[in-house]
Amino acid sequence: MYTACLHPLEEEYDAIVVGTGISGGWAAKELCEKGLKTLVLERGRMIKHIEDYHTANLDPWDLPNGGAPLRETRERKFKQDRDSSATNEAHQHFFVDDKLHPYNEDRRFDWIRGYHVGGRSLMWGRHSYRLSDLDFEANKKDGIAVDWPIRYKDIEPWYDHVEEFIGVSGENLGLKHFPDQKLLKAIDLNCVEEDLKTVLKEKYQDRVLTVGRVAHITEGTKPGMGRSTCQFRNRCKRGCPFGAYFSSNSSTLPVAAETGNMTLRPNSIVHEVIYDEKLGKATGVKVIDTETNEKFEFKAKVIFLCASAMASASILLQSKSTRFPNGLGNDSGELGHNVMDHHFKVGAKGTAIGYDDKYYKGRRPTGTYMPRFRNIGGDTNQKSFIRGYGFQGGATRGGTSELIAELKYGPKLKEAILKPGEWRMDFHGFGETLPNHDNKMYLDYDKKDKWGLPTITFDADFGENELAMREDIKQQAVEMLEAGGCENIETYDEKVGMGLGIHEMGTARMGRDPKTSVLNKHNQIHACKNVFVTDGAFMTSAGNQNPSLTYMAFTARAASFAAEELKKSNL
Repeated sequence: MYTACLHPLEEEYDAIVVGTGISGGWAAKELCEKGLKTLVLERGRMIKHIEDYHTANLDPWDLPNGGAPLRETRERKFKQDRDSSATNEAHQHFFVDDKLHPYNEDRRFDWIRGYHVGGRSLMWGRHSYRLSDLDFEANKKDGIAVDWPIRYKDIEPWYDHVEEFIGVSGENLGLKHFPDQKLLKAIDLNCVEEDLKTVLKEKYQDRVLTVGRVAHITEGTKPGMGRSTCQFRNRCKRGCPFGAYFSSNSSTLPVAAETGNMTLRPNSIVHEVIYDEKLGKATGVKVIDTETNEKFEFKAKVIFLCASAMASASILLQSKSTRFPNGLGNDSGELGHNVMDHHFKVGAKGTAIGYDDKYYKGRRPTGTYMPRFRNIGGDTNQKSFIRGYGFQGGATRGGTSELIAELKYGPKLKEAILKPGEWRMDFHGFGETLPNHDNKMYLDYDKKDKWGLPTITFDADFGENELAMREDIKQQAVEMLEAGGCENIETYDEKVGMGLGIHEMGTARMGRDPKTSVLNKHNQIHACKNVFVTDGAFMTSAGNQNPSLTYMAFTARAASFAAEELKKSNL
């Protein structure tokens, strides 16, 4: 079991990892396993696996308002509430208090966060897909932003490494632009989805409906704290007492702790990386204790920033020196720029006919997935937009959707509650956002938080390419639902801010040229080689796939490289 160390006896370590989310957990594991004494710093509170998942086994009637957000919750978490699930009483305690952790918006940005040990690895959507060379080569081919400094062959073995450890279920399809993975047994499609899959296969040459690939164990076990198979409870955001889905708390942090090389300190805000002008490298970090306001400095040979794309950029922007007057590693002026996210909440739904005698078992923790089929060559290339999108969604059957309370009471009410509702099929688009220098975050030193640190201001939005893509998403969703025989088809296209996809990235992008990027191909700051950034900040383009698996793979690769470079005395 990993434990918190509030007062580390040592001030100097081989490595410091900032953040305990998906990237931070992986950095801790890999560095500790390679023998590095590693201090892991988390700005939020301690969360212990299982014992701190206090709502994991509660039913709706055990929660106030059946779990619906309380007024006081929504008042304190008014920006987190932009994600409708973040303020549900079953897991709102994992999302930040916006009054305590403010930020500013020149243009709307929905920054959904969790400050605690494990970060958003406790609440993530768990969809796990690889990027391909279609993604890594896109910027160069399109003449957009800068070229990725790596290609698929460079990261492929690290995808393998990560998947074998975390456990990802799903179906391989043999598509070059949607690479096969190291997968566990797939979760079943339901009857509506299976039939629709067959119909779409017959109608289209370029589209395939499959089950979502998710980081859920469906057979055997995986390393960590008693990780076992998924129980199909679909209460994942509460924390899983079975360790069935991957999180830092159940997996990477316990494995790191087992080495004896990890020191974990929660309630520790890292706000600056210390740069030594004479040595030409970083020597440590400055920390504020969130509970006592005490200030500390910890030293290390190598530093991994894994605090999230925005938080890591904020730390670097605050890390000013004579050599770096605009923030550590910001020679290019790109630090804080090129903010990306995935755009979503667009698609279509319809009623599936002819399945009233069928139902499903359990609460499946995933839905359907359709890989990208636009702009992959030939007839798929579009004139109105570049890049592409995937479809998530699936078929579900409501429980009481047709119930009219005024017409039913007593025995009739009881009978109506037990009658399932209609089947509905949803195609929900997740589209790529292009990198754009004008989409940025910056620091406001006139508006400071409780600890006297500057707050972040966002100035970012979706562009014309994303808007054109959304029109195609709606059209194709309707066309496929019609092909499947659905009725009562309705499109939707919600106005949302960037950030709501919770896939924010790009603020310290990788590149080949220090003049136009912040990091090199190993996730090192170009001009400060012992500082690595391996959260979403490093992304050079977004792809349309959920990015967490890519963060893990790049983190593992960077940690291995850092350990080897330390052995060679190159850092």
